[in-house]
Amino acid sequence: MTNLRTHHQLPGGRALRDIVSQLPPLPSVVRYYDNYADQQRSIRDPSSTKRFSVRANGLVSTLSFDSASEHLAFLLKHAFIYLLAEDLAARTASSYIQAGIRLDASDVGNFLGGGPTKVQSHWVTLSSRALQRDVYLCLKTFLRVLCKYRIGGWNESYLGMISALPLPFLDKYSSVRSGNAFISANDEAAVVRFLNETALRSAKASIDDDDLRDAAMLLCCYQFGMRPIQIAMLTLRDIRVRNDPLEDFRTVHLTFHMVKQRTATATRPLQRRVKREWTPILAQVNLRARASNQDMGAKAFGMKSTTEASLRIASLLSSLVEGRASAVHLRHTAAQRLVDAGASHEELAEFLGHSDTTTALVYYETSANQAERVNKALGISEIYQRVARIAHDRFIGHEELAQLKESQQIGGAPHGVPIAGIGGCTSGQAACPYNPILSCYGCRKFMPIHDVQMHSKVLSDFRGVARFFHDSSRGDAASPAYLQLERTIAEVQAVVAELEGSQS
Repeated sequence: MTNLRTHHQLPGGRALRDIVSQLPPLPSVVRYYDNYADQQRSIRDPSSTKRFSVRANGLVSTLSFDSASEHLAFLLKHAFIYLLAEDLAARTASSYIQAGIRLDASDVGNFLGGGPTKVQSHWVTLSSRALQRDVYLCLKTFLRVLCKYRIGGWNESYLGMISALPLPFLDKYSSVRSGNAFISANDEAAVVRFLNETALRSAKASIDDDDLRDAAMLLCCYQFGMRPIQIAMLTLRDIRVRNDPLEDFRTVHLTFHMVKQRTATATRPLQRRVKREWTPILAQVNLRARASNQDMGAKAFGMKSTTEASLRIASLLSSLVEGRASAVHLRHTAAQRLVDAGASHEELAEFLGHSDTTTALVYYETSANQAERVNKALGISEIYQRVARIAHDRFIGHEELAQLKESQQIGGAPHGVPIAGIGGCTSGQAACPYNPILSCYGCRKFMPIHDVQMHSKVLSDFRGVARFFHDSSRGDAASPAYLQLERTIAEVQAVVAELEGSQS
């Protein structure tokens, strides 16, 4: 049991019994809203049951009061009902109460029995102990319950004092400050490359349902920075596909729901437009759902819980990026990308779905773009610009290519066309499981040679191969070889365009 005893006074058990005796009876039914299932849930006869089954985020958690004394269990149930009435999410309320179940009834009585005049001295003592953060939040809830029913000298005028009681320090954004919350630029390129390829496959309907849904969830994470719960909650009704009558393309709009708001009144729909190049992914999800006559209120990606969505996204990321990454990493990366592009506080809050514009100021503290502005103002930007240039410059010269190990110098004959001297590979061609040349362009390990004529020649050769495919009726839209060739040509074009832009 967690020990909270702070001083010698009347037995805590007696004090707790006296407090509980002044509380009103529990209601016959406790109701709360399950936002994942979009329906009301009920806990019947809470006074007699010793276990609450709480549904949240597609999962069921159990609050067992077996280990708590009769009086502490009664107080905990009142606290749980109070938190739900304050619009706190059922899952968060459950975590507070779960921490309180482990408290000792006598110690709780001693803490609450001191009244408003002694609570601050008791709290100072408690703050010096390494207690779980949710234990402190549960104790604060007990005090607010006493204020609500004006017990033990407490009333609503003390709510401000209770809120001011300090909690253990928690730096929620320590990983943002350290940079561990972000994926690298190379990993971002791998995600974009995957989404581009999946969009091509989706447009040709050459992708199975599970891969399509996983890619769609990854898109929502990467482009919009949505949390797994927001992605898992997306319904088919929230996907709107519109064919533009004047242009040969579709637009896709998604409607997400705000989560983690202090009150339900702070929530509002979050309207987002899918990047044009990736619209085939969501359009195909919508098309297949309508073809199978699914209920428009059904979950768009078929996720049974938030946890399942989170695991599926992390599993897909593990095959695309180096190291471990999750939906949270993509959310932080998307926010930092927006800040680096010059977004205001209001624009960032709207993007992240925050009702408070000051919540995400940490991204401005860690922004390289903000650092550059400060450096320019101080007249010391040369160092930063040199570091940034080194980090961006992935091209190598002819001399650097010649100095690489033979295994790192790329060469091959894709589709019978001999190609060499296009650049190097950081890991070595022998260690690469993919086709040489065809898989190099767009790969994060590829170091293209700084020679626009070389890449233009490669582009011309590949276009010749593409024409050969078409003329010999091998240009099957669903052919993996043809899709790979399409992607490679696009990647070579990107390298040529970058080199031509730098020269101009």
